[in-house]
Amino acid sequence: MSNPPTISGYRITRPLGRGATARVYLADDRQGRQVALKVLLPEDERQEYPDAAGMFANEVRMTMQLTHDHLVRGYGGQGFDEGAYLALEYFPQGALDSLVQPGRPLPPEQAARILRGVAEGLDYMHRQGAVHQDVKAQNIYLDGDRAVLADLGCSYMMGQGGRVGGSPFYMAPEIYRGEEATAASDVYSLGVLAYEVLAGQRPFEGDDYNELMAQHLNAMPPSLAHLAPELPRLVARTLQQALAKNPDDRPDLLEVMAALNEWLGADVEVGARPEPAAPSGPVLGRHAAPQHEASAPVLTEPESETDAAPGLLARWNPFRKKG
Repeated sequence: MSNPPTISGYRITRPLGRGATARVYLADDRQGRQVALKVLLPEDERQEYPDAAGMFANEVRMTMQLTHDHLVRGYGGQGFDEGAYLALEYFPQGALDSLVQPGRPLPPEQAARILRGVAEGLDYMHRQGAVHQDVKAQNIYLDGDRAVLADLGCSYMMGQGGRVGGSPFYMAPEIYRGEEATAASDVYSLGVLAYEVLAGQRPFEGDDYNELMAQHLNAMPPSLAHLAPELPRLVARTLQQALAKNPDDRPDLLEVMAALNEWLGADVEVGARPEPAAPSGPVLGRHAAPQHEASAPVLTEPESETDAAPGLLARWNPFRKKG
């Protein structure tokens, strides 16, 4: 690996990995915090992924704009030019996919708390008018009992439009058709995640993009109640309904959270929508709104398996069939 870059205010201690848009380093900031420091790849290393700079700039903009306990914290960033970087909360426990094994669901209460945390983060995003568009186990990090949704490179503000995309195992049918993502598209991805953590399997598997697309567009998912018989009926029914082919037939996140809260016995009022929280920090760089492109979906690139490391960079080949 080449010598680490110099980013003012950060002392790099070691590399964590390399992705499609950036190299990631473990670093210390001026406050003494350990951070995951993402640094945009040089131009000559982005040739196979020409939109890398735009996606990275979008990730900086969205991360710094959206602040919630179940979204990754951005400590600072610059979205453009060769010095582009993003300093993020670091998670030594790594990503959720390190715990998800085929045929081995998570303990039910742990799975329910993870799903509720992700749902809370998504609900906040949707109330701000944003969609995540890449909900998956590889983008969820654990901090004790706290589940944190990360990687906002595919996210965009619904009023401004953006590029449709995501990860093939998790994409809603409308995304496969090249339609604009909505809150219901994120609910669908959350439903796929629910099968992984509660049943130990994804609802649809495939060895290539076309096989997955055919299943997401046409096949019915297996019964979650049958795969995980210990689930309360309301929870199983609500989470399976999240995989409805028609976005209008899916539950909203308040319904999902209500079912999970009832199961967990949480004394949480569901239904009230608080006022949007103001961003906690500056948005740095020239952050123009991305333009919507109603075309074939843009797939999020997998990280190199040889470079993957715990923290903010733990990915896999999206077409490697689990099990």
